[in-house]
Amino acid sequence: MPARTMRRTTATAIALTAGITGLGLMLTACGPEDATGADGANPSATSTANGNGTTSGTGSNGSKGSSGGNGNAAKPIASTAPKAAPPLNGTAHNGLTISDGTRFVVMNGTRVDFGTAVRDLAWSPDGRKAAFVDGDGDLVVSNPDGSGRTVVAKNPGGQNWSHPTWQVRKADTANGLPKLDNLFFAGRKDGVSKLYGVPATGHNATPTVLGLGHESGENIKPLPQTGNAWPSGGGTYGTSVYANSGDGMVYIRDDYLRQQGAAITKGSEPAAAPVDDDGFVFVRSVGGHDHLFRETPGTNGPTFKDLTPNATTDYTEPAFSADGRTIAARTPDGIVTLPADGSKAPVKVSGYVGLPAYRA
Repeated sequence: MPARTMRRTTATAIALTAGITGLGLMLTACGPEDATGADGANPSATSTANGNGTTSGTGSNGSKGSSGGNGNAAKPIASTAPKAAPPLNGTAHNGLTISDGTRFVVMNGTRVDFGTAVRDLAWSPDGRKAAFVDGDGDLVVSNPDGSGRTVVAKNPGGQNWSHPTWQVRKADTANGLPKLDNLFFAGRKDGVSKLYGVPATGHNATPTVLGLGHESGENIKPLPQTGNAWPSGGGTYGTSVYANSGDGMVYIRDDYLRQQGAAITKGSEPAAAPVDDDGFVFVRSVGGHDHLFRETPGTNGPTFKDLTPNATTDYTEPAFSADGRTIAARTPDGIVTLPADGSKAPVKVSGYVGLPAYRA
């Protein structure tokens, strides 16, 4: 039975414990309100976080992705905010944030100083917490303004951690499933990339390799355990998607009633929709440019739509808005947004170049 159908079927036997053993924790801490800033197109104010650190960090090493690196994250070095802001900053009142590997996160129409380098920023589903990789390469959780930073997992060295994502799920007493509050991320060591998991409320916790199990459906076979990266969680069941560099496929991972998954389509950099069973968006090269595609599940199999059929630039690192109606993506010249159904062409909303993410 397909992964997306299985979780909606009433269990008639004892369900297997889902997720990573020992990771079932629920988000309870409430972060402070965001820093607010100018609503104008060219903000000059910079909000300063009240975190423990004040040193700044180096930016991204990758020209497209914000999770570059050579296996050892650089130590923070002195830095200052840019003297002149880019001409567009469409992040006011819409939840859009942009991180670029420096200590400054673009959000709420201004730049917020997190007090440390911020790579691959991701928001908890309720918007109360931020997760990112800091200047030491550690996995960190903080309040929305960068204060109250906690090192959830400390990088042991020689590894490059990237792209954390949340798995939050309510307890299902009918099926004996615990509540979950986890972080998944990609870790690369000696050129080998794997997916890892750790409780989001941990402190200096030790991540464990994320179990991927076997394919769902009739032709059951083991899923690739290495080459996996770019995990993205969404919905209320704790489902996630990720990409594999070995076969160039996007996979789905479902551990609701039992652990299962499957290769869905060719692509990279997937982003799971926040609405259950609403598919995902991903990147695929077409005609010399990176296009955005939308996958939507159906009773007769998934359907795929090119959201950027007339692309004249590269669209990468897509992210869904909290309501699932809008997609933001990175281009070489800044951030664009477009309707999630592809009914309109992308529109540039910010001249800042970095990783887009949405906060609820």
